[in-house]
Amino acid sequence: MSDRILITGGAGYIGSVLTKELLNQGYSVTVLDRFMYEQNSLLDCCNNENFSVIRGDIRDKETLQSAMKGQDFIIHLAALVGAPLCNADQIAATTTNLDASKLLLSLRTKDQKILYPCTNSGYGIGEKNKFCTEETPLRPISLYGKTKVEAEKEILDAGNSISFRLATVFGVSPRMRVDLLVNDFVHRAMTDKFVVIFEGHFKRNYIHIQDVARTFLHGIKNFENLKGETYNVGLSDANLSKLELCEKIKKYRSDFVYIESDIGKDPDKRDYIVSNEKIEKTGFKPIYSLDFGIKELMKAFAIIKDSRYGNI
Repeated sequence: MSDRILITGGAGYIGSVLTKELLNQGYSVTVLDRFMYEQNSLLDCCNNENFSVIRGDIRDKETLQSAMKGQDFIIHLAALVGAPLCNADQIAATTTNLDASKLLLSLRTKDQKILYPCTNSGYGIGEKNKFCTEETPLRPISLYGKTKVEAEKEILDAGNSISFRLATVFGVSPRMRVDLLVNDFVHRAMTDKFVVIFEGHFKRNYIHIQDVARTFLHGIKNFENLKGETYNVGLSDANLSKLELCEKIKKYRSDFVYIESDIGKDPDKRDYIVSNEKIEKTGFKPIYSLDFGIKELMKAFAIIKDSRYGNI
C-alpha cells in the first residue's frame, strides 16, 4: 500500500502542482485547505480515487486532527505567504504560520513525518559575495520571515522532520500567482512592456515550481537519510539581481523596457546569494532553468491577463 500524505494548504500555488505530482506517483493524497482565494485549482484531481479534500482551517483543532488521522507524511504548506499579505493581517499571519504549526506538532503521532517549506527570506540581508549556507545565521526582517523561521525551528526541534528553504519560486501553477518576482516581471513584460524596478542590484536565488514538487518527492523517498536537517533549494546558476533578471527576460521580449528608481523598498530586504550544495550532495538536482520558466510564463500570460492571480 502506498504512503498516505496530507498536504495542508494543498490548493495553493505550490500545493496544486505538488498534489497532482504525488497522485501521478501513486500516493494517496488528502488536501486540507480553506480555499481563501476561491480557487478551483484541484478540480482535475477529483477523478482520482486516491485524492481526498477537506475544506477547513488548519487553526481549527478538530478539523486538523481529523485530517491528520492515519497519514504517514504531512507536507505543511498552509501559510499566509509573503510580507505584504502578512503585514495586511498580522494576527492571521501569526496564528496561521506559527500557532497552527505548533498545533499540528501537538496533534501528530511520533511516527508521522513532516516536510516543511521555509523561505530564503529568513537570511535577510546577506554578506557581500558570501554564499548563504544552511549554517548561516537567520536574520528575518518581515513578520512573514519571522513566523516561517520560528515555525521551522519548532518543527525541526520536534524531530522526524525536514525543512526545505525555498528560493523565490517561479513558473506556472493551476493556482497562479503573478506577484512572485519572476512571474511578475514576465507578466509586466507581456502586458505593459515595461517595469520600474527598485533596489535593482539586490540579488536572490530562484527555483521552478516543478522542481519544488520534485524536492518534496525527493524528501519523501529519502526521508530517513534527510531527516533532522534543513536544505536550501534553488538553481545554483541563478543567483541573480533584479537587473540581471530583466536582462534575461529582454532576450525573449526585445520590446521590454526596464528602468531603475530610488522609490520603493523590499519589506524583506532580500539581498543574498545562496548555496544549494547540501541538497545537491543528496542526489537532487533541479532540471527546470530560469530560461525555461520565462518561456513557459510567456505562454501562460498570453492566456491570462487578470491581476486577481496574486496573493494581495
